[in-house]
Parts: sequence; C-alpha cells; structure tokens
Amino acid sequence: MHSHSIEDFRHSHIFLGETHGRNERKTWAVIAVCAAMMVAEIIGGYWFGSVALMADGLHMSSHAGALLIAALAYAYSRRHANDTRLAFGTGKLGDLAAFTSAIALAMIALLIGYESVERLISPVPISFNQAIPIALLGLGVNLLSAFLLRDDHVHHHGHGHDHGHDHDHRHESNLIADFHRDHNLRAAFVHVMADAAVSVLVIIGLVSGRQFGWVWMDPLMGLVATVVILSWSWTLVRSAGAILLDACPDPSLSRKIVARLEQHGDRVSDLHLWRLGPGHLATIISLVSDDPHAPSHYKRRLSGLPGLSHVTIEVERCPGVHG
Repeated sequence: MHSHSIEDFRHSHIFLGETHGRNERKTWAVIAVCAAMMVAEIIGGYWFGSVALMADGLHMSSHAGALLIAALAYAYSRRHANDTRLAFGTGKLGDLAAFTSAIALAMIALLIGYESVERLISPVPISFNQAIPIALLGLGVNLLSAFLLRDDHVHHHGHGHDHGHDHDHRHESNLIADFHRDHNLRAAFVHVMADAAVSVLVIIGLVSGRQFGWVWMDPLMGLVATVVILSWSWTLVRSAGAILLDACPDPSLSRKIVARLEQHGDRVSDLHLWRLGPGHLATIISLVSDDPHAPSHYKRRLSGLPGLSHVTIEVERCPGVHG
C-alpha cells in the first residue's frame, strides 16, 4: 500500500493569473512611454497657453502614477506569492491596486473639471497652432499604450460556441471573461483609454477654437472629459470593490455546485464562492447528510467545474435531512 505524507495533502496558495508576468512587462513598457509624453504635454501646454493640453499632461501624470501602482502590485504579488501570512496568497493584490487607481482617476477627473470651470469663467489666450500637434501626438501615445495593455486572454475565451444558443453562450462567455479578467491590467487600460478620450476632446476644443474663435470650447471639452472619466472610474470601483468584498463572482456556478452535490439525500447547508485572483475561485461548502461520505467524495462531484482552485468541504451527519 502506498504511504502518504502530510505534504501530499497540502494546498498551494498561489493564485496569480496565468498571464501575470506578461502583463507586468506590458505595464512597465507603457509607464516609460507615458512618462515621456507627460513631460512634453505639460511643458507644451504651459508654453502655448492651453489649459486642456496641460490638463491632459497632468492627467497623463496621474496615469503614470496609476500604472506605477499596477506595476508595483504585479512585482509585489509575484515576490510574495508564497508568504504564509497571507491566507489566500497575493491574487487579490491586483484588485486592490485597481480600486486605488480608480479612486485616483476620479480625483484627477474632478481636478480637470475644476480647472475647466475656472477657465470658462476667466478665459486665457491659446496658441492653437502649437498646441494642436502636441495634442495629436498625445492621442497617438495613448492609443499605442491602450494597444499594448489590451487583455488578449479575456477575449480568447469567447470563441467556438453553437450559434443556436447565442444568448446563453454570450452570457456564459461574459462570466468567464469576468472570472479571468486581470483587474490590475484593466485599471491600467482604463487609465490610458480615459487619457485617449481626453486627448480627442482636447483636439476638438482646440480645432473649434482656432477655426471659429470658440475659446470656450477648450474648457467645455474638459468638463465633458470629467463626466466620461468619472463614469469609467465608478465602473472600475464597483467591479474591483466587489472582489475585495468577496462578492459571489458567478451565481450560476453556485447553482451548478449545489446541483452536483445535492444527490442521494445530501443537502448543502452553507456555500460561499469568491474570487482569489484572475482565473481562480475558492469555495467553502457545508453539507448535511444521513449517510455522509469523506470530503474527497464530494470534491470529485465538482471536478470539471471551471476555476475552482481551492475547495473546502465539511460534512455533518444529520439523519432524515433529505426531507
């Protein structure tokens, strides 16, 4: 008979996303690009008198900071993945970084709004011909950054479904995408996309001002940018915050777990399902049964369900429970 040691029964608590290393490298590359452009836009905006261009540069500086938060979160979670003080490892550190980035994004949006209102009340002269090329360059840098930070992995899971069940499959693939999504990378992506949106609005404001003399268009576009960025920030706060609070990531998976376990008189008395990191879910389940089996028996019933990286099951004998 094969003998077992306690090591055979120990759990791994490394719950990093499978693209963790690649996403970390992407983030550092975009930090370098954003930092260079940030300096150019702030100096250009100051020289040429465009508040929207300066705001775009300051906004990009916030993104460089937010991207730094993301990059450091990747590095820390990788280096401390085996830290035994952390009950479920460092998989959620990216969600904490994303939540922090979203708050920073909202604060910068409010700052842009404040500056825009100030310039609507007290307009300043703008050197349109000098400012517009810098804004176009800023847009190009933002689009390049967004391209580098796109999340290929999430989209990979949407293919190969039967068209007869498009609605169900779209819903299922969306859940899989959320389950696999690296919110740290998503936060970085949202930051550069927000900056791209600001760049577009800056260009509209500057061109309108030059062509029609509408100097007020520049700060007005700043106000539009404030609203757009605040809405994106709120979406990110909600999604990252839900994970930090251990909200159930997939109610349909909870129902599947219950359906597989509630057989032959076994009943689920308590079930918790939450996300540990990109692509990793944990569940704690309490079962009652008049004829209980070992936890390993019930774990086998759950085999094949996606992403269950850490399963804890307790079983209590309770005669007559199947009624």
